[in-house]
Amino acid sequence: MAKKSKKQQQQGGTPATVALTAAGVEFTVHSYDHDPSHPSYGEEAAEAMGVSPDRVFKTLVADVDGALTVAVVPVAGQLDLKALAAAVGGKRATMADPTLAERTTGYVRGGISPLGQRKKLPTVLDASASSHPTICVSAGRRGLEVELSPEDLAKLTAAVLAPVGRT
Repeated sequence: MAKKSKKQQQQGGTPATVALTAAGVEFTVHSYDHDPSHPSYGEEAAEAMGVSPDRVFKTLVADVDGALTVAVVPVAGQLDLKALAAAVGGKRATMADPTLAERTTGYVRGGISPLGQRKKLPTVLDASASSHPTICVSAGRRGLEVELSPEDLAKLTAAVLAPVGRT
């Protein structure tokens, strides 16, 4: 989990929600009781919030030609690693080592948010996000999601929109 300042801890915010508040972006926080035995963090979030899985996006960290890159794709599908590499002008992508992803972003697996990361990484948002008025992404810890417009997410993360998810 990312380290929080005393002010953040007092307000109960995560680096992701603090970043959204600081940017003046409209968002809604959804919280639910995380079940450690659930096989999928993203599907669990969709079920708990009663939201279609195509509107709930998971944050994945990949290694593209030696550089960590964030992919934000619907939980209902998978990341297309070839498409991700192409979206950032790379040749080859593999999933990043989970420990390295946690250390670099400041979040734990299952709670990695595309927002408020310790080190800002290149980000690719699946193009399907733009077909929804709002989408949900991790707010920085398991059991906490943030709902916002895909345009705001893309702007705040400087994301490239590309078809990187597949069903």
